[in-house]
Amino acid sequence: MEQTQRVLSQPRPTPTSQPKKKRTLVRSFFSKVSWKLRLQKQEPLKNVFFILAERARDPNAKKRYLAMRGLGTLACEAPDKVRKYKKAFLDLLVHGLYDPVSSEVIHESVKTLTIMLGKIQGQGLGSFFIDITLQTRTLLDDENDNVRYSAFVLFGQLAAFAGKKWKKFFTHQVNQTQDSLLTHLQDKSPRVAKACKTTVQACVPYLKPRREQCFQSEEDQRNPRLSRQLSHYHPEVLLFLYANKIL
Repeated sequence: MEQTQRVLSQPRPTPTSQPKKKRTLVRSFFSKVSWKLRLQKQEPLKNVFFILAERARDPNAKKRYLAMRGLGTLACEAPDKVRKYKKAFLDLLVHGLYDPVSSEVIHESVKTLTIMLGKIQGQGLGSFFIDITLQTRTLLDDENDNVRYSAFVLFGQLAAFAGKKWKKFFTHQVNQTQDSLLTHLQDKSPRVAKACKTTVQACVPYLKPRREQCFQSEEDQRNPRLSRQLSHYHPEVLLFLYANKIL
């Protein structure tokens, strides 16, 4: 602990310009987080988390952004211990997901949520699943390529973790998102288009079936199980799936 105090109390050179001051602030804060992570045995992990939690709600957008990055680092380096603070962790990330000012904070929140959900395998999300799904849907059409890419990755992950509890809710959300899924298969960013295709594959089981009956050709009758399954989908969705070699 004494070592921690010495590091944090070391004098820093006075910056001569505002841009340099901001860069110093960024490096200083993130280096503190990394340093604390490396010294987890000396510095309790909960102290690191509380520092990040405080900065995640700071009025300064840059500090909030760095806090989200720090939480991502924490999730990667200490996943077992982070599970202990899962609810508080998710609360901070969802709060960042709805940041009203900074797209950078939102992007880091999406990326960190993807890491977090992977570590906990979607277990124990509770009502956070709804909050995350609703906001992620809106980000699929974001003007920023990186945000769209991360949002598609997260949405595909949510499809895998919806389970029985959220199946009805997520089915509705997927069907409300069909236009975005169709549009971004041809996204201007190849990276986003690829992520969209992967997400569509994960969301196929949630596509709502049609009620009307379909005529089956002779070839369809040779594979009745596949024919019955495909006959439920809207023609536009089928065309989209075949055109992109998903089926």
